[in-house]
Amino acid sequence: MAELITVARPYAEAVFRLAKDEGRLAQWSEALAWLAASLAEPAVSAAVANPERTEAEVVTLLGGILGDKAGHEVRNLLEALAENHRLALLPAIAEQFEQLKQVEEGVLTADIASAYPLTEAQSAELAATLKAKYGKEIVLKASVDPSLIGGVRILVGDEVIDASVRGKLHTMAISLKS
Repeated sequence: MAELITVARPYAEAVFRLAKDEGRLAQWSEALAWLAASLAEPAVSAAVANPERTEAEVVTLLGGILGDKAGHEVRNLLEALAENHRLALLPAIAEQFEQLKQVEEGVLTADIASAYPLTEAQSAELAATLKAKYGKEIVLKASVDPSLIGGVRILVGDEVIDASVRGKLHTMAISLKS
């Protein structure tokens, strides 16, 4: 996984610079999201991976899926990726592009794992608390992890805030062993 991210990073950064310079961050974001979602479909993935298809056919296929979202620059990216046998990087490129876009827009993503689904009020309170802590807009990505027993585990960037029962029990066990 780390290797894909490393190889995808220069592409994502180049696309981001281009999109930013042209003032088209939203359009590129949408196009990359569509491409990543398309490649997640088994039929599209199989068609793209088919060795009997030429690079031009693959680019035409993906461009056709995008329709109006596939401008000249998007097609250039697809051609470069196809030529270098790197179309599999599209989901990683899209993900890294979104991260760069969020940084540019002053937005942070907080991955919230909770033992039970969060209510709207809990989500709003968490978002407000994190906004106050980080001074940026917060986008919550919530998931349920019953193994936490209770509470939440929050990941913002590379910072982890573990306020889960499991985390507290783990900390307690370590201190008792010391």
